[in-house]
Amino acid sequence: MNNLNILAVLAGALRRCRSLAGKGHAAHPAPCTASRQHTHNCPCYPFAGPKFVFSHPAHFLSFGFGSGLSPVAPGTAGTLVAFPLYWLMLHWLSGTAILVVILLMFAVGVWACQYTGQALGVADYGGIVWDEIVAFLLVLCVTPPTLAWFAAAFLLFRLFDIWKPFPIRQFDERLKNGFGVMLDDLLAALYAVIVLKGALWMIAN
Repeated sequence: MNNLNILAVLAGALRRCRSLAGKGHAAHPAPCTASRQHTHNCPCYPFAGPKFVFSHPAHFLSFGFGSGLSPVAPGTAGTLVAFPLYWLMLHWLSGTAILVVILLMFAVGVWACQYTGQALGVADYGGIVWDEIVAFLLVLCVTPPTLAWFAAAFLLFRLFDIWKPFPIRQFDERLKNGFGVMLDDLLAALYAVIVLKGALWMIAN
């Protein structure tokens, strides 16, 4: 199977996961009550526009420098932001320094996502994409620097982020705070890294 066929299979799986995720939300509408956070199906689900995003540094970071304002697939838009950030890191930093910066970005993300989630009343608001950015940077660190491998890494990460295989979904449902927001994407990144490493090993052998 050549690279184009592999990418087509991954893209198809990603579309399928997005479709199933959408059906899942529609099939289980959650009521809006004072005892729980707002959900996507609540009539009072908060709207976060540019004014909100630029009102505080935590919001600006959480929304991925504004990429989370994308009306379509904000998680995907946020993930794409990792590419220019990674290029800048490669230009200015060594490999070890890049990992240290990613660790610091994770720690800052716990605070920023927690602050923004509390302000919106939704722990993992759709526009909060700093978690995708940080997690995908980790994936890029182990991805061969070719267009085909970058595309495969992107599709794999989005696949696991949307699909949320065990134990990602369990953590996502139980940890409704900044650490939980960051952790589930980190786990999706680890899944993507495992698959990438496995593919590289099979190709080499």
